Amino acid sequence: MSIIQRIRDKGAWIMFGIIALALIAFILQDGVRQGGGLFNNTTVLGEVNGTKIERVAFDEKLNDLEKLAAGQEGPREELMGQLWNQEVEQLLLKEQYDHLGLMVSPKELSDILFGPNSPLKQEFTDPTTGLFRENDARQAIANMKKSKNSDQTRMVNTVYVVPTVEKALRIKYQSLLLQSSYIPKWLLEKQQADNNNIANISYVYYPYVAMPDSSVKVTDDDIASYVKKHESEYQKPEETRNITYVSFSAAPSSTDSANVYNELMSLKDSFANSKDMDAFFAKNSTTLPFYNSYFSKNRIQQPNKDTLVKIPVGNSYGPYIDGNNFVLAKMIGTKVWPDSAKVRHILIAFNDSRTGQAIRNDSMAMKLADSIQNAIITGADFSALCARYSDDPGSKDKGGVYEFFPQGQMVAPFNDFAFDKPVGTRGVVKTEFGYHFMEVLGQKNPNPAYKIAYLARPILAGTETEAAAATAASQFIASAKNAKQFSDQATKSNKQLLGVNEIKQNDFNVGTLGQSRSLVRWVYQNTVGDISEPTTIGDQVIVALINGIYKKGTMSVAEAKPLVENFVRNQKKAAIIASTKFKGTTLAELTTSTGSPIQVADSLSFTAPFISGIGSEPKVVGAAFNKSLLGKTSAPIQGTTGVFAIQADAVGARPSMQDPATFKQSLMQMLRSGTFRSQEALRKAATIKDYRFQFN
Repeated sequence: MSIIQRIRDKGAWIMFGIIALALIAFILQDGVRQGGGLFNNTTVLGEVNGTKIERVAFDEKLNDLEKLAAGQEGPREELMGQLWNQEVEQLLLKEQYDHLGLMVSPKELSDILFGPNSPLKQEFTDPTTGLFRENDARQAIANMKKSKNSDQTRMVNTVYVVPTVEKALRIKYQSLLLQSSYIPKWLLEKQQADNNNIANISYVYYPYVAMPDSSVKVTDDDIASYVKKHESEYQKPEETRNITYVSFSAAPSSTDSANVYNELMSLKDSFANSKDMDAFFAKNSTTLPFYNSYFSKNRIQQPNKDTLVKIPVGNSYGPYIDGNNFVLAKMIGTKVWPDSAKVRHILIAFNDSRTGQAIRNDSMAMKLADSIQNAIITGADFSALCARYSDDPGSKDKGGVYEFFPQGQMVAPFNDFAFDKPVGTRGVVKTEFGYHFMEVLGQKNPNPAYKIAYLARPILAGTETEAAAATAASQFIASAKNAKQFSDQATKSNKQLLGVNEIKQNDFNVGTLGQSRSLVRWVYQNTVGDISEPTTIGDQVIVALINGIYKKGTMSVAEAKPLVENFVRNQKKAAIIASTKFKGTTLAELTTSTGSPIQVADSLSFTAPFISGIGSEPKVVGAAFNKSLLGKTSAPIQGTTGVFAIQADAVGARPSMQDPATFKQSLMQMLRSGTFRSQEALRKAATIKDYRFQFN
């Protein structure tokens, strides 16, 4: 039941009835509300080819996504980045749709709403026949047209309806791109001929590693010259900055750990003697919530469960360390339970799952549940009553059935009935969602199960520990006013200088340090040589020095050096090797001058430019197909891993491995696969202005 599934995935289920209202809101183009949230004023967050991304509209969409993601991993900041990329992509694609005249017509929209893949399908499917009730859906939409807009309607519209239409447009756009793929006959024939060609060579090879790196000096001018020749390969899409930092630990000390331990010890007797664990935990916090039901050993998530299951009933164990917590465990009881159960139920809810509004009080819900129970006991059809009365859209179209599910997946009262009662038992159970008339349909694999309560407290740094780290960081800053003093003070303080590179303006994480939007903002509000105030990230207090600012565009020498230095060094090595080692005009002469043996490579292919035992060497393999080198020795070739001189021994064609039609189909598939990267090309060609840094 999706009502109860909210326990498993809060925010993953959105009421199905309201989606019809949302669709009407989309059709009528209802306006969105104006309001606060992440941002305070109505202004522009960014532009895509001159089209503005408004802050308020962006904030509303972000709030909607955050509601849907409630209870799931991933901070709000991650959603912000995802939404920004989505907005940019949609604006870029909209330009293409408008240019090509793509649209979703009223008929197409109707087909989406009332066709076989309708977003209304689950809400308007007849549970007895499994057929979509199209007329009911149309009538519901007609009735909803008079309804006023609401935040919930807007959320479903934003998150579900608009993406549905967007998906239809995207399918059309991708279809156009796919159908535009074309391979001319001459290219097909040439490609197939190239693929079928093979070559055999003899060669002499002198690897770059045979020459010490220290024998070749690579200057900054060499790096700059290389980057200039390959400028398109070394472009930065946006500015980045680098920092060096020192770290002062603010992790919990032994004193902090002892304090938490002693705190639990002071509660141990009352924990062990408590007869009402719910009341105990109402007064005493725990990081491991009390689940007032049973788990078999294989469902217990504690790392020391072998020890825990041996605790006598009524006794406690600990405190012991579990991760970053001290934990006391108490055995409440043991039973033999199945490891999975199958049930069916009819939920009489307190609140409307679609709107969250109260629909009946406790007394009304209980009376209706009792009436349903009496009707079924006297012979009424369970499935029919479920279809009519159940408020759980996740199971009502299945006769209220939930197939075999494991212990602990449902709320405790529902779980207890399913696992504790014999198969065939019927009864009314109250949970936080309402009253359930339940029937146990099946159970599997009985095993011992345990009810264990955990009193857990995190081991956190105390105020004295945090203050000591902050004081040490402040003392460091007092002696470090510039980059040289920063380095000297680090040495004096026996602090390792660490670094984070490629920090971007809209980042929230600072490398592997963790999340600190405030530090990123500081980095972009200051310049090279500036030193930060103490900044707490996780269990560290850091002091950072900005040591590099790298602008958008062609990489600087400092940025490019780690990427290209080895290429430049190998170029210089190749020139030296070619002039000093390759003496002669035949392979026999070259093997004498280089001290390297003559080797053979057979069946070289354009499609895989590899030489066995050496690796990828496209220049050498390409030269192998030069028929002018048949029986002749080439000039030295600067390869990827060393310098080569080759002699082509044979160049020919092998029988084709594919017929032309199959080969063409495979080429078309490769060509069409590239169309799915069209958004990347659109983004590179676009003028995108990002002002997010000003507001977050």
